[in-house]
Amino acid sequence: MRGFHQGKPLRTAQEAHADTVDTFESYADSLIFSRATHEICDLEQLSPTPPIHVVVYGYLGASVPLSKKAFVVPLISRELDCSIQIISCPDLDGLLPPVHWKLKPLRPHTPVVLTGLLQGRKSPGGRNDGPIKKITTREILVKKVQCLNQFPSNIIATPDTVFPPEQRHLQLRMDKSLHDALAVRAKTARICRDELGEKQGFMELETPLLFKSTSEGAREFIVPTRRKGLAYALPQSPQQFKQILMASGISRYYQVAKCFRDEDLRADRQPEFTQLDLEMSFATGSDVMDCVENLIRRLWKELLEVELPVSFARMTYMDAMSMYGSDKPDTRIEMAISRIEHLLPPDLISKLSPLKDPLVEAIVFPAGEALDSNPGSTRKFIKEFLDSPEAAPFHSNPCGGPGIFILDPTQPLNGLQAFGFQAAQAIASKLPSQPGDLVVLQARSRATLSGNSTPLGNLRLALHNAGVESSCLPPLRGFAPLWITHFPLFTPMSPSDDSNQTFISTHHPFTSPRSPNDVAVLATNPGLAVADHYDLVMNGVELGGGSRRIHHAALQSYILREVLKLPAERLAEFSHLIEVLRAGCPPHAGIALGFDRLVAVLLGRASVRDVIAFPKSGRGEDPLIKSPAKMTDEVLETYHLKLRE
Repeated sequence: MRGFHQGKPLRTAQEAHADTVDTFESYADSLIFSRATHEICDLEQLSPTPPIHVVVYGYLGASVPLSKKAFVVPLISRELDCSIQIISCPDLDGLLPPVHWKLKPLRPHTPVVLTGLLQGRKSPGGRNDGPIKKITTREILVKKVQCLNQFPSNIIATPDTVFPPEQRHLQLRMDKSLHDALAVRAKTARICRDELGEKQGFMELETPLLFKSTSEGAREFIVPTRRKGLAYALPQSPQQFKQILMASGISRYYQVAKCFRDEDLRADRQPEFTQLDLEMSFATGSDVMDCVENLIRRLWKELLEVELPVSFARMTYMDAMSMYGSDKPDTRIEMAISRIEHLLPPDLISKLSPLKDPLVEAIVFPAGEALDSNPGSTRKFIKEFLDSPEAAPFHSNPCGGPGIFILDPTQPLNGLQAFGFQAAQAIASKLPSQPGDLVVLQARSRATLSGNSTPLGNLRLALHNAGVESSCLPPLRGFAPLWITHFPLFTPMSPSDDSNQTFISTHHPFTSPRSPNDVAVLATNPGLAVADHYDLVMNGVELGGGSRRIHHAALQSYILREVLKLPAERLAEFSHLIEVLRAGCPPHAGIALGFDRLVAVLLGRASVRDVIAFPKSGRGEDPLIKSPAKMTDEVLETYHLKLRE
């Protein structure tokens, strides 16, 4: 009786030896194979008269029997973009050739080298609009097939199979849309390199990945060394190195750079990501924006056949936050924000907010036109939205929840009776609307606008998304590129107006003040200084941001020491950069475009994970290769590390 181990029969030594021999023979058979004469997608252009001898590479599809002695099987190209029918049938004497029996048992998705005669066939007609193009006027009569590696029987792969992240290789191979997204990513990189390197004269240079830890931004990934107490840090961006290049006489630099940030993950964030990074010496922010506009216009034209404006719109940070409640507004959404607290009766304001003297802002949600001016339909829509999880943050706003009113001509003052007669008339005049529309009010404090968005800006976007999802609003079309400029140079650590207020850099500590006036206020009121910073926004998505840099060593030292109030040990982290700037560094400016996000926007994907070959999960893990991995005691000892209990 054979032995068992964990429910499985133990193999004998003879069986194990036989398996090894089979493995060696199978692999040896795949080492040498014929060179392809054609790509499958090119076969459609060849004349099949007389039949042509071809050798092609590809993956087998599922076979379909034609009779007891004949079958066809699709062969999918190695690029997974087209397929051609392979036919196996008896010869003129009615005999089945040996290749028939060799091809028939091979499973779908098996990679093969196939030799045969290309011949014509009558097209079956019908639509051919699937993800893989089918060549319907040619077929290959198989003469020889070489299996290069069997596709296992215990992997179920059908058109409906959904593979988990642990099988990312099968996701990429079976999902044509993912495969195509990576092809677009590669083409995008080629266009960027051609535009910047060949057309605009930038030099592609690589900067080190083994950097040192500094306090300029998000948490870093630390790389320990075998030298006790010493560690590298992976760069959050090539920021300091590219400034050093500007001081080194490199006039125009760029690279497609890997960057790393140990931060909380979202749909558009990864712990390791790719930036298209560039910097120019003897340049201003406007020079950088002009270069980037040329690149973006070319990408949209070549990849999407879309002509973007010759000059992109520009908007200040304060205007964007005031009008749209966001520092990255989608200007295709026309619900502009208006301040109306001066029009409202005090008792209504007190019901909207517990704040003593709040601002009150309003938008009109244009549901009436889509819902045939039916207030009842609007009431149903807004109730479903307010009861949804997406609305939860708006109910818990410490400044007060939103006030929502439905314009209804059957109600007193068209549904605005809470406003009173004068206020209702003033609101109707200030905010054009129609029956069935929503008037949405939101209070906030009178503090200076800061951060990325306001409560009403977030509600505006959430309402629009819900409206599109429920067909109250049409989907947005087209592209709206926009530069956001005039950001605050510093952000106060608290809303206090105390003269001892401390600040952090709104973007990073190397950003230059925008004008001589902004330099002048650094000593007296740095919170008033405006940055020469600019963000590129496309349809509400930030594609990247850049700035003019401080090129003067003394001013950089002053900001680090007097404005940001860094202690001596943190100032020392930047001593190398100060020394570089001291050596006659010219004025310079640059930008970093999020390359993953850029490709996602080009393809209309909501998540950057869809355009990255091997993305990390929401927990920062790679489910396929199982990283990060636990450190062994041996590794800990090598790098002089000890885990805390």
